[in-house]
Amino acid sequence: MSYPYQQQQQHGAPSYGQQNAYGGNTQQGHQNQHGQQAPYGQQQQASGQQQQGYGQQQGYSGQQQQGYGQAAYGAPQKSFGGMGGPQMPPGADQQLWTWYVAVDADRSGAINPVELQQALINGDWSPFSLETVQLMMTLFDRDASGTIGFDEFTSLWRYIEDWKRIFQQFDADRSGRIDKVELKQALQAFGYNVSERIVDLLIRKFARKGATEITFDAFISCCVTIKSLSEAFQRCDRDRDGYVNMSHEMFLEVVISTRQ
Repeated sequence: MSYPYQQQQQHGAPSYGQQNAYGGNTQQGHQNQHGQQAPYGQQQQASGQQQQGYGQQQGYSGQQQQGYGQAAYGAPQKSFGGMGGPQMPPGADQQLWTWYVAVDADRSGAINPVELQQALINGDWSPFSLETVQLMMTLFDRDASGTIGFDEFTSLWRYIEDWKRIFQQFDADRSGRIDKVELKQALQAFGYNVSERIVDLLIRKFARKGATEITFDAFISCCVTIKSLSEAFQRCDRDRDGYVNMSHEMFLEVVISTRQ
């Protein structure tokens, strides 16, 4: 399995089942009940049949879809109807354009972090954290404007959809949250064979206060953080033995450069 949006270098990651110098042997794949590994970018179903409402978009009708988590990942939280506004660009996805115009609450022609946060929900109906929203916007805000235009929004939305498929694959109990066992399995699938102690630390870091599981938005932040830190470590580990001797200044450089 690869990290979402693999075609861009900043989002790349070891392929699913690839040997990784910093986690030992990885698993050969998260398989369905038929023993077939789902291709990256396609939603994996245990029975081979599409589950009703599983992660479907809620849309703008305000009607809740039945199914996984009783909510839709990334779906708008309320209906935006009867809007006029800018013309859809040629070749644009009509549904994505409708969402984009709806999320642009101040009609500025671009989406800011607060507007995007208000449009995104987790599978348990909790809102995305502003920290995760800002992290994702940083990845796709190509002109460093602090906002995203429609093209950037389209890329970001596909990125969220890719993460959603991965999250659903490892949320074995369909709770809309990832527990420590499921998180460890996900990290192993990405090539990071981390210890129980590190998994516990990640849960404490990214779970909401007092919780023992992480929501979809926290799962994205957690995985992106592990990826960034691991890549920074690998740049310092010249002989690829999993150990690094570094000065205090080098340590600070690594930490500061990997802060999202």
